[in-house]
Order: sequence, then structure tokens, then C-alpha cells
Amino acid sequence: MARYRGPKTKIARRFGDPIFGPDSAFDNRNYPPGQHGLARKRGKKSEYAVQLAEKQKAKYTYGILERQFRNLFEKASRQKGITGENLLQLCEARLDNVVYRMGIAPTRRAARQLVSHRHIMVNGKQVNIPSYHVLAGDSISVRERSRSLSAISTSLEGNNSKYEWIEWNSAAQSGRYLQDPLRDQIPENIKEQLIVELYSK
Repeated sequence: MARYRGPKTKIARRFGDPIFGPDSAFDNRNYPPGQHGLARKRGKKSEYAVQLAEKQKAKYTYGILERQFRNLFEKASRQKGITGENLLQLCEARLDNVVYRMGIAPTRRAARQLVSHRHIMVNGKQVNIPSYHVLAGDSISVRERSRSLSAISTSLEGNNSKYEWIEWNSAAQSGRYLQDPLRDQIPENIKEQLIVELYSK
């Protein structure tokens, strides 16, 4: 399945934000990539460029390609409520993202791999589709045969994040997606209104 496999730090430096999580390489070179680095003069960006950059940032953050992201936007625009918030809620409800939020995997890339390799169960059934839409009340758990994997146990031990819309039981290695998060509960630094403006042109 197609997805971005290139260098993560270079992308994070482009947006000036560690969108893939803590990154020592980003901390050491917190400026845009390129041959001339900080010395390169960059003119004022156009309105379109700013909007496009925000869309690209959201896509890379959640690991979604263009067509899939566009489909999510169209789905969000058909729902009641604010389109931008709906879009982020749909991104947060992806199975790979929920696995990441629960701390089962340290990154969304790792979460995607766990799902693809059939280590995750939804409501007692194996699901290997990272983009699977998790509904409020759904139970997410680690497959019993996979609970001894060092990658999962290490991630769970180092996870200190708590989210109001997610319930997690460490002993059972299972949790529940309680509800779609409100915008102020989503920690990602994304200006969703710019994405709405871009797609509305």
C-alpha cells in the first residue's frame, strides 16, 4: 500500500514543527531544509501557499495520502457541524491513530504496522486496515498472541499520555474509544480552517 517512506526530519523541518514526535535531529536543525539553510532568503508566502502547506502538514501528521485525505474532507463537509473540526475528528478516529493514542505504539507509523500485521482487534475481531473508522464505544485490544511482543510492552511502559476520549486498561491491554474528541482536546497544531479554505476554492 502506498505511503510516504522518506526522511521524517526533513518534512518536520519544512513545517517548522516536530509533527512526527520528539526528534533530536529536528532540535539540532530547527530551520527549513535546503543547501543554504538559514541564509536563504524566503519571500512572503501567498495565501494559497500557506493553505497548501497546512494541508500537507495535516496529511503527513496522520500519514494519509492525497486522495484519501480529499475523501475525508468531502465526508466531513457532508456532516453537521464545523467542517474543519469534523475533518480532524475523522482523522483521529482512524484505527492506526487510535492505537497510537492508546500508547500501544510509539508513533503512527508503528501503529500502522501493528494494524497491518494483524496484532490489533476491534470488538473482538481482527482488523488489518489502518484507515478503519473507529466508532464511539468500540473496544480496541491487542491480540492475545501479540501481547508478549517487546515493541508493544516497551511502548506501553513509556506511555504517559492520557486523553479524555479514550479509556485504557493496561492489565488487559485493551481500551475503548469513548467519543469523538472536541477540537480543543486534539493536541495537534493544525489550522484546519486553512484546509477548508483551500478545498473550497
